[in-house]
Amino acid sequence: MFDRILLRGAVPAFIFIWASGFVVAKLAANDAEALSFLCFRYLGVIALMLVLALIGRAKWPNTRDAFHIAIAGILIQAVYLGGVWVAVRMGLAAGLASLIVNLQPVLTACLFFLTNETLTRRQVLGIVIGFAGVVIVLSGKLINASFVLVPVLLCVLALLGSTLGVIYQKRFVPQFDLRSGQVIQFSASLIVTLPLALIFESFAVRWSTDVIIAWFWSVFVLSGCGISLMFYLLRTGSLTKLTSTMYLVPALTAVMAWVLFRETLSWSVIAGMMVTLAGVYLVVNQPRK
Repeated sequence: MFDRILLRGAVPAFIFIWASGFVVAKLAANDAEALSFLCFRYLGVIALMLVLALIGRAKWPNTRDAFHIAIAGILIQAVYLGGVWVAVRMGLAAGLASLIVNLQPVLTACLFFLTNETLTRRQVLGIVIGFAGVVIVLSGKLINASFVLVPVLLCVLALLGSTLGVIYQKRFVPQFDLRSGQVIQFSASLIVTLPLALIFESFAVRWSTDVIIAWFWSVFVLSGCGISLMFYLLRTGSLTKLTSTMYLVPALTAVMAWVLFRETLSWSVIAGMMVTLAGVYLVVNQPRK
């Protein structure tokens, strides 16, 4: 009974927390370089989870599992977060960034040969419609002279990283202690991100009120709670059920960005978002026989 209540509550909580990540990236964008901020975020999560692991006497994985956990962590954390945060830092709207990276259900369906899932005609139709929605959104942005292709490509890279990372983790190491596992994942992500920050950035982080709020929310809510919820849902359900929650994220992110930053949504963006959501819905929601 308790597990059922927890599972039902975990889904809406995960959707809200995941959507807030794009808003937090926007909040810190003006005063902190993206990769530099992520290094401080990773250090905070490592310290938090290490303390929890030591207090709770968490079980640490063997060498083989630790390797797989690290690889999944680099894809889910370093590649995904790095792509999104740098794109937002470069000026990409939080709503558009959310729309691109949350095509994860569609991409997961395309990679059915890695997930041992079979595509139906309904899912194929959903894939086509979903990508058509993205084209509509991007066509509206191309009219704007300030639109830059690089941030969009970074979000596509983030989409690939998160999708492949979830598939990899589900396939090779679906079960591990969330505390010790996150210590390994964020340590591996720090090892990958730190050299890039040193090469391309100057660790210019001005610890303003916005940056401090973004750091605390990133460490304790996004990583401490959000990532743990994602791993919990991945452990207790199928990959399709986990990724199916993503289609609700872009709309919620757009509302958050409109409330906090007054980001405007053109009709092409709104129309493209609705088409994309319809396509993803066809992919992840199959009618009962």
